[in-house]
Amino acid sequence: MFKIVSKRFLSPNITEMKVAAPRVAESAEPGQFIIVRTDKYGERIPLTICDYDREAGTVTIVTQAVGYSSAKINEMNEGDSFADFAGPLGRPSDLLELPEEELKKKRILFIAGGVGTAPVYPQVKWLAEHGVTADVIIGAKTKDLFTYVDEMKNVGNVYLATDDGSEGFHGMVTGLLEDLIERQGKEYDHCVIIGPMIMMKFASLATKKYGIPTMVSLNALMVDGTGMCGACRVTVDGKTRFTCVEGPEFDGHKVDFDEAMRRQAMYRDNCKTDPAEREHHHKCECNG
Repeated sequence: MFKIVSKRFLSPNITEMKVAAPRVAESAEPGQFIIVRTDKYGERIPLTICDYDREAGTVTIVTQAVGYSSAKINEMNEGDSFADFAGPLGRPSDLLELPEEELKKKRILFIAGGVGTAPVYPQVKWLAEHGVTADVIIGAKTKDLFTYVDEMKNVGNVYLATDDGSEGFHGMVTGLLEDLIERQGKEYDHCVIIGPMIMMKFASLATKKYGIPTMVSLNALMVDGTGMCGACRVTVDGKTRFTCVEGPEFDGHKVDFDEAMRRQAMYRDNCKTDPAEREHHHKCECNG
């Protein structure tokens, strides 16, 4: 069992939890994810690792309540325990593979939307620890939906965008990207985008226009996290890839986002019902 050692609300339906998981914390790297289950009937929910403390043996996760299982996670409290907390899974950020001298020469931009701010944070923090200060665009519908802004300001240069203009740039993250490049003279040679699928699609189209190599995180497509069920299939550069074992990060300019969004929509209704009620009739996609 994996005990929740602390919990706080980042917004009315978004929680941050620190979970005692020493073996995961020991091996975790930025860009990886974990799979949690609340109990024996719980769904396997993939969550990007938001932070980790090797000394304390804790892993930080952020969950937005969008369906039955994620709401059940958010109802858990400090002292409660997860039945399963498997990880770290997936491949770390490709930035970790670069030699330090090459890394320090890069002009790196992150674009985060919604709860995507949380998984962006460990990458920006890791870069700061290695002497690289990245720019970070954070987008939200309104200022009340921002998360991790203060934490991000401690490790990177933060630019805010809101759809309603309540804080920062008035408009989408793509508009702010255009403003930074065309009006503020910014130049980038690497971009990481994490957030809602539709945002990643259009932000990737924008970075492609400016010739900025771009990575996106596709962990929202996962079900079992091992590559066996096939639900995480995504087409990248015309080839089938498995998000949970070959990702979660892929070249944003080569991902078939329309196909990915159709696949994501297949599970939307299932996510709103009690897993115990469908235990005997729910089928993984690979089994028909």
